[in-house]
Amino acid sequence: MKYKLLGRSGLKVSELCLGTMGFGTEAGWGADKETSFAIMDTFANSGGNFIDTANIYKLGNSEKIIGEYISNHDRDYFVVATKYTLKDNLTNPNASGNNRKNMMRSVEESLKRLKTDFIDLLYLHIWDDLTPIDEVLRGMDDLIRQGKVNYAAISDTPAWVVAKGNTLAELMGWSQFVALQVEYSLLARTPERELIPMAKHFGMTVT
Repeated sequence: MKYKLLGRSGLKVSELCLGTMGFGTEAGWGADKETSFAIMDTFANSGGNFIDTANIYKLGNSEKIIGEYISNHDRDYFVVATKYTLKDNLTNPNASGNNRKNMMRSVEESLKRLKTDFIDLLYLHIWDDLTPIDEVLRGMDDLIRQGKVNYAAISDTPAWVVAKGNTLAELMGWSQFVALQVEYSLLARTPERELIPMAKHFGMTVT
């Protein structure tokens, strides 16, 4: 397995990242806990250390499975990325969106499910077109200063928003986004127009 630095940070991540949206059998599909453990064993034994999940994957069960696995292994070996934004509580109007309240609540819940004291990489999952980007970055910077998150990242967000955010963070002395997650394949090549050039300019890793 080859390793690469994540953005302009010194964090080393495996070239292949293990996506875990299918960890759990909610909604009638996916891998059960035993199968998920076997997948993570194979990944780790091949040198993989980068695991990607989200608060809403399998209604939170993906995080629970990962949490149980890493708590029984070397936690510091793994680089665990998770996300916040999308609704995970139907009775709370602020249990969704990019706002600071949802960010703080979601991170606390993810920490419990992951059975860990810190999240290596926290992604904003999808841009809500409501929350100011400075509110997002200040919130993430506070979480980093508190030791609950190590690095900030962003997903499914317009290039101009990310560029504004990283420029603002640089001026304010806040932690910048080190990674950008986008849909990119032979069928979805629109990131080549603005997102990938923007990420290259800011030294962000594209996942």
